Amino acid sequence: MSTTSLTAKYRPQRFADVAGQDAVKRILSRAAAEDKIAPAYLFSGTRGVGKTTLARVLAKALNCQTAPTAEPCNVCAQCRQITAGVSPDVIEIDAATHGKVEDARRLKEDVGYAPLQSRYKVFIIDEAHMLSTAAFNALLKTLEEPPARVTFILATTEAHKFPATIISRCQHYLFKRLTQAELEAHLTGLLSREAVAFEQTAVKLIARRGAGSVRDSMSLLAQVLALGGAELTEADARNVLGLAGQEVFFGLIEAIHAQDGPAVVEVLRQVLDKGLDIGFFLRELAAMWRNLFLLRQAGEKGLAVVDLPAEETGLWLEWAGRFDAAHIHACWQMTLEGQRRVLTSLEPALSLELMLLNLAYLPRLLPLQNLASCAMPPSGGGGPAPSGPGAPSGPARTHGPSGSSRTYGPSGAAGGYGPSGPSSGAYGPSGAAGASGGYGPSSPAGASGDYGPSGLSEAAEPQGPYGGPRDPAGLPPRPTAPAPGPAPAQAGAPRPAWQAPSAAASAPAPAPAASGASQAGPQAAAGQPGPVSAPRASFGPPTFEGFKRFAVKNGEVIGLKQAKGVYEPEAEPPLLRLLCTNAFHVNQLRHPDKLRVLSGLAADYFGRPVDIAVEAGENGHADRLSPDDLKRYIDERPEVRQALSAFDAEIIERKPR
Repeated sequence: MSTTSLTAKYRPQRFADVAGQDAVKRILSRAAAEDKIAPAYLFSGTRGVGKTTLARVLAKALNCQTAPTAEPCNVCAQCRQITAGVSPDVIEIDAATHGKVEDARRLKEDVGYAPLQSRYKVFIIDEAHMLSTAAFNALLKTLEEPPARVTFILATTEAHKFPATIISRCQHYLFKRLTQAELEAHLTGLLSREAVAFEQTAVKLIARRGAGSVRDSMSLLAQVLALGGAELTEADARNVLGLAGQEVFFGLIEAIHAQDGPAVVEVLRQVLDKGLDIGFFLRELAAMWRNLFLLRQAGEKGLAVVDLPAEETGLWLEWAGRFDAAHIHACWQMTLEGQRRVLTSLEPALSLELMLLNLAYLPRLLPLQNLASCAMPPSGGGGPAPSGPGAPSGPARTHGPSGSSRTYGPSGAAGGYGPSGPSSGAYGPSGAAGASGGYGPSSPAGASGDYGPSGLSEAAEPQGPYGGPRDPAGLPPRPTAPAPGPAPAQAGAPRPAWQAPSAAASAPAPAPAASGASQAGPQAAAGQPGPVSAPRASFGPPTFEGFKRFAVKNGEVIGLKQAKGVYEPEAEPPLLRLLCTNAFHVNQLRHPDKLRVLSGLAADYFGRPVDIAVEAGENGHADRLSPDDLKRYIDERPEVRQALSAFDAEIIERKPR
């Protein structure tokens, strides 16, 4: 093999020889053939994609003795001089060392002279973003209106550093990174011309490591060929370039699947001891998770898009089936997001170790099977309920006119208003069948009257203003014991209206559940009748107005003050109807968070689960307010008045939403 640099030896000399950039090649070749040359060109793109090469080929096409032509002949004196870099009419300038304003002024003087031997005078300014601001300004007029038979070609890797005034005076062409297939074809042709035997997997590896740059790929190839072997092999390429082999990834995926932390650390130690490229290791790790995800979801159909060696496809299919799809997807996302953190960390090895251990212990750190329970409950509009583990067992119940005027919170049992399990009359999420009166996540089956999370005693829980535990979800507290009520009325004595027994309290107690779990306390378990719900605390009369005063006292619910309402204790379960003034008011109180808070307040006040129905009142306008009503509604709101006062503002226009 020749000792000459591969990049210099195989630099393309014609448009057709340049790898990739097909659109740019066609445009420049046609411009040269039709002799329609722009005053200035701007070539931008990443390193090693052909910017300077195409600039030289264009200069030869303009000055070839056969010009105007679509391709230079590379035989005439002009083409040979430009190829050798000795043509007096093709001037290459390195802006990194000649970027001052004095250099720009000398360039302006040279522009004024006509070409000595050629048709065109071509100025190629490489790394043009290194020009100073003064130099850019000095070239503005020259780039816009250069003398006849003069053209500028500016090449840069950082076009964002160019002033807009420069870019607007140039024809800007963006050079793209080459695809994996284009790089492989280019390297394969080069090895064939060098008569070097090679493994196709080695070429693929070098092309992938080149990351779209022809020059980087050719430099890596020359580095591997310098080993002097008779054949280019994948093992040699990995050893020379410091790239992890497939055995490393198979060992790592086995350790992650087994959740074996020491084995993960041992694999990482091998990677670091071999001096492997951490950046490329992370890229291949992300590609591995991507392949596993596609194979896990599509099976054998995914083999067409994962680009794996034929002898390894069976193994990767087997590994894809061992992982849960959610685990693979989470690992893929964490690897992509962790690449920058690892490479920019002060301790990249420790950062990489932490990331790999997170991947291994992910099912323990964040149970994937419980992710569905983190979904938001469905709104009162009657949409489909979420499915999966932890999801509410039944959809939100609605009835009435279109628009779901009566809305019940998502519940798995009658009377429930939070996401509940199979328990009856639960106040919130319940984890055990038969748990009665649970106000938060329930303890094991059979626990009755549990108001807090499982495993916490009432004494250890944060206390609310009534001595009861405060619900961790932010709901108002529920009293730990009912306040003593009035003495039982004598036979025939009149009872105040607000003390009238509810329909649920007067109904006979249900039979015990078949599972043996208590639904009405220990008395029911012993065969004695017991209360269906906890005795009601004496917060006030069981009316809507009393509830409103209680709710306002224990936490402001925006929109409740403006609502009217009716409490219907005879319904089963009891119903609290909120009558709103307009459609905006209805939507405001139907928000799932508002319904959840209102349900908690109603359960505390009335002593049992209460359904909430939000409806438009008889005088409300379901669609739009009249202009006078809208003005009155907006101007009387306290938050609007406060904003007008704080900012010394005035209302210009009022529009319904």
